[in-house]
Amino acid sequence: MRLRGISRRARRFLPARSLLYSSHAAQSCSNPAARTMTAHESSSARRAAKTQRGPRAPKHIVIEGPLRVGKSTLARILAERLHARRVYDCEDNPFLGEFYTEKPGSALRAQMYFLMERQKRLREALAVDSPAPLLADFLMEKDRIFANLNLDDEELKLYERYYESLAKDIAAPDLVIYLQAKPEVLRARIAKKAIKDENQISTQYIEEVSRAYEHFFFRYEASDLLVIDTSEIDFVARNEDLQQLLKRLQEPVKGTQYFLPLGPAE
Repeated sequence: MRLRGISRRARRFLPARSLLYSSHAAQSCSNPAARTMTAHESSSARRAAKTQRGPRAPKHIVIEGPLRVGKSTLARILAERLHARRVYDCEDNPFLGEFYTEKPGSALRAQMYFLMERQKRLREALAVDSPAPLLADFLMEKDRIFANLNLDDEELKLYERYYESLAKDIAAPDLVIYLQAKPEVLRARIAKKAIKDENQISTQYIEEVSRAYEHFFFRYEASDLLVIDTSEIDFVARNEDLQQLLKRLQEPVKGTQYFLPLGPAE
């Protein structure tokens, strides 16, 4: 995994299915800060059978975005308010230490561990028959995004064989909330968090991850998607920013929409 910024050629990140609304889904979408964009249909989206969704609250929500964009914090807040079951991303990968020091072969070992753990956690959560909504910190396709960034060509061929087998039957979420932030903002948040391994990540790698997410979600139209730029807001530290975001999440989303928060007052 090339943490210190060896750029790879552009790859195609193949999306799948997803959606977003809130518990007030019957309200009209009147926020002028949200706009709809039509994206190109991906191959996996074409394979997925699209179901007709009415104005109802989503049962399966995913929050996605690059490192330190605020996924876990927003997931915790929404889970508390929605009384949702949580699916946590894997944070105890035993191969990450070797990966951060760029030990040969560590990228494939770390990625395969993530793949096995993520598909297992999603499958187990989706198998539970519960009236409570399900809220996950990750989209299954996240694993493929990082595999394309970090594996060499031969490793990627092997990885893809396992990914296609393990991920193909995992049900799509009803909603995806994609959190964005400028690379320099992510870098500052990583430094503030002060986790030893994360501080080894280069600025160039953060930029590559951000571009990979942008490319993936630009092509993503398998379900409803809300894109939120968090560069100018801090819903962890500022309650007014959190309330603005929660207010937006009370409105339904159709297709791909963008929420551009106002940010703090001068």
